[in-house]
Amino acid sequence: MAKKTIADVNVQGKTVLMRVDFNVPLKGSNITDDRRIVMALPSLKSVLERGGKVILMSHLGRPKGDGPEPEFSLKPAAERLAQLLGKPVQFAADTIGPDAAAKAKALQAGQVLVLENLRFAKAESKGDAAFAAKLAALGDIYCNDAFGTCHRTDASMFAVPQAMAGKPRVVGFLVEKEIKYLKDAIDKPQRPFVAILGGKKVSDKIPVITNLLKICDKVIIGGAMAYTFFVAQGKKVGSSLVEAELVDSAKAMLAAGKDKIVLPVDTHCADAFSADARKQVVEGNIPDGYQGLDIGPKSQKLFAQAIKGAKTVVWNGPMGVFEMPPFDQGTKAIAQAVAESGATSIIGGGDSAAAIEQLGYAEKVSHVSTGGGASLEMLEGKKFQAVEILDEK
Repeated sequence: MAKKTIADVNVQGKTVLMRVDFNVPLKGSNITDDRRIVMALPSLKSVLERGGKVILMSHLGRPKGDGPEPEFSLKPAAERLAQLLGKPVQFAADTIGPDAAAKAKALQAGQVLVLENLRFAKAESKGDAAFAAKLAALGDIYCNDAFGTCHRTDASMFAVPQAMAGKPRVVGFLVEKEIKYLKDAIDKPQRPFVAILGGKKVSDKIPVITNLLKICDKVIIGGAMAYTFFVAQGKKVGSSLVEAELVDSAKAMLAAGKDKIVLPVDTHCADAFSADARKQVVEGNIPDGYQGLDIGPKSQKLFAQAIKGAKTVVWNGPMGVFEMPPFDQGTKAIAQAVAESGATSIIGGGDSAAAIEQLGYAEKVSHVSTGGGASLEMLEGKKFQAVEILDEK
C-alpha cells in the first residue's frame, strides 16, 4: 500500500515536524557535500509555498550523546539551507529545551526552524518515549523525509510518529522516490536485472547477495569482497583482504548462484597499500606479498558487457580503492557502463553515489540513493518500521 505524502495534507497555518537527513560531511564548519540538504528542498518548499511552518530535525555524525559537541552542530547545515532557500532559517540551540520550545511557538507561516543535533541526547538512539513526546508536541503534522535513517528506530524516526497518532503522519518526496525505485526494482524488475556489489566486506552484503540471487539474472561481485570468493574457489590471494570466517558462506553462495554470480577474471595488485607501490595486473592467483586493490582491465570489459544488456541495474559498492588512483579505474569503468546502459539504474548510496557524482554521471542514471545502509536493507527485502507506522493513502 502506498503511503500518504506531504502533498496529500493541508499544511496551511500548521507546523510540520519534518525528519530530514542533514548528516553531511564537514571540514571544520564547512560542508563539503550538500547533496542531502538539496534533496530535502522539494518537501520543504511544498510546505512553505502552501502557507505551512516547518521544524526540521536531524542527526549529524556520531556524537557521544552526553550533550552538545560543537564539531557536530547542525548550525552549518542551517546556514547552508538558508543560502539554498534564499531566505532566513532559524536555528535552535537545543531539541526539547527552552530555545526550541520558544522558537517553535513563535514560528510564522512560511518560516523554517532547524533544531540542534538529535544525537546530542542518548534518548534519540535509544528510541526514548519521553524524549519523543516532547519533540512530538512541537508539530501538528509529522513528515519522514530522511531515507538514510529509515532502517533505524531512533526516537525521531519511530517513537515521534507513534506519539503523534491521530495527527497526519506522512512521507516526504525523497522517501517516496527512494522507496518507489528500490521497491520496484525488487518487486517488479525489468529484465535482465543485474546487481553490482562491491566494497570491503562480504559480511555487510551476505543477506543482500542471498536475496538478490533469488531475483536477479546476474550478480556481479567486485571490490575487496571478491577475494573471499576467490579463496572459496581455491585461489591464492596474496595479502588481499579476506574474511576467513565467511569462506564457507561464499562457497554456499557460489553453489547457489553458479549461473548468476560474475567474479573478476583479473586483478590490479600492488605490493603495498599505496599509489606509489609496485603494481601488476594478474589473472588467477595473486602472488605472495601482493594485495588486490582493484579489478583489472579484462574484468572491466566483462562487467561492462553484462551491464550493457541489462534493463534494470542496482549498484552498491566500489570495485577497488576508489579514493586512491590508479585503483579507481575499475569503479570508473563500472560507473560509465551503468550511465551508458540505458537501463533503469539505481545507485545505492555511499561510495558508489560519490563515484557517480564525481564523474558527472548523476544526471545519466535513474536514481542515486541518499542512504547506503537503508538501500542495502531494502535490497535485502526488509520492511522499515519507521515507514510502516505512517498513514496509508
